[in-house]
Amino acid sequence: MKRIGILTAGGDTPALNATIAGAVERANQLRVEVIGVIKGFSGLLNPRVPHVHLNPLFRAIPELDATRGGTILGASRDYVDGNDSATIAKVAERLGRLKVDGLICVGGDGTLNGMQPLSDHLPTVLAPKTIDNDLGMNYPDESNEWNRVENSSSRGYHYEKQPERAFELSEMVNYVTPGYATAVYVTSLSVQRIRTTAESHRRIAIIEVMGRDSGMIALGTAYGQPDMILIPESPIDPGPLVDRVKSILDVQKHAVICVSEGIRDNEGNNLGALTASKDPAGNIQYSGAAEAVKRILVNRIGDAFFTKARRNESADAAIFVRKIGHTQRGGRPILFDHFNASQLGGKAVDLLASGYHNCVSTLKYEDGGLSLDSIDANKLRDRWGNIHARPLSTSFYDSTRFQPSKKGVEYLRTIFSNALGADDVECIRSLFNSGNLVHPYDSVNTHINKRIHRLDGTD
Repeated sequence: MKRIGILTAGGDTPALNATIAGAVERANQLRVEVIGVIKGFSGLLNPRVPHVHLNPLFRAIPELDATRGGTILGASRDYVDGNDSATIAKVAERLGRLKVDGLICVGGDGTLNGMQPLSDHLPTVLAPKTIDNDLGMNYPDESNEWNRVENSSSRGYHYEKQPERAFELSEMVNYVTPGYATAVYVTSLSVQRIRTTAESHRRIAIIEVMGRDSGMIALGTAYGQPDMILIPESPIDPGPLVDRVKSILDVQKHAVICVSEGIRDNEGNNLGALTASKDPAGNIQYSGAAEAVKRILVNRIGDAFFTKARRNESADAAIFVRKIGHTQRGGRPILFDHFNASQLGGKAVDLLASGYHNCVSTLKYEDGGLSLDSIDANKLRDRWGNIHARPLSTSFYDSTRFQPSKKGVEYLRTIFSNALGADDVECIRSLFNSGNLVHPYDSVNTHINKRIHRLDGTD
């Protein structure tokens, strides 16, 4: 294999450049050229395929920095439709004109769905990324535990997961995805900062974090010490929720609740509002989970509870909501992410060079640490060909205490015990560099644009 392509697709994460850097470093060792496709699958759908040579003379270009957040290649949520054979054939022909012998796609389940149709034309490998930490399985046969159920009120089907079996951490397929650790770092700091306001003013703070249908980010935010954590995998029962909030207020006069954006009620309904559309990867976009929890507390606790204790003029005033939002996806990756993302990028190159394809480079847990592994991409699909987001195991969560269980704590410790490095702390000092006051931001896009090449012609 003389030349490989690499692209980053879907939402950005802090560790994308680290994955690219790891792939380039390994390719340099193997004397393989690396062509970076601009803006993910959107670049492949462009007849001229804007691209960058990432390792001329088998040395990484200076713009590629594993500790820089985001992606120097750009990303988009455009995907290749597996049923559009004509477009797939055109994309394959364009990659052939670039003399690309294999393709690495960096992304999550949407990216995998876009990558697999191309695997009929050239070797392909996925290097995983997602802050949601939901790409993989809790154990190898979990993909066979989904049932397809016909909708009663409309056409079509929905899928329901069978109860999970007991499993060991060493059985988890793709133990953790790059981007997750940095997202948890951000949310945990946010909880600590918001806490002091809630504590000072004797209020209830409800903090919403990302994760779609997975509670992994919320679970990890336990490092910020919220009083309660609400996750999609454990339906919200208003009675125990309110009782727990009241007991916390009775002791410490304030409460901090971390809410995952995909939380549901006992009937399986999402507590936040659903937007009318989905993103291009087919993911429903959630909003309003924290507001929904606030409404439950306002209605069930009532104004008198707060006014009697002279803590606020009403329940509505006593409870405030904050969404951490896109800061979870941005910024410099912490040590855990940029190291493991680089390793997974390098593993993806090794897989292509060794003749493997249509597979995913993964991390597995063994002997108290993480090591590199891989899995056939089709093993992530159920019998109907769907890839399901890995649910947060119910064994990781104590629904009575609204906190991580003993096993959940064990899982988190393996990721975060040494997640921060000295450079992570040192980089904070650069924020107040006096040069920041007089020099404008120097965007990497400006420099990458000077390196972009395009195919000749219009198709």
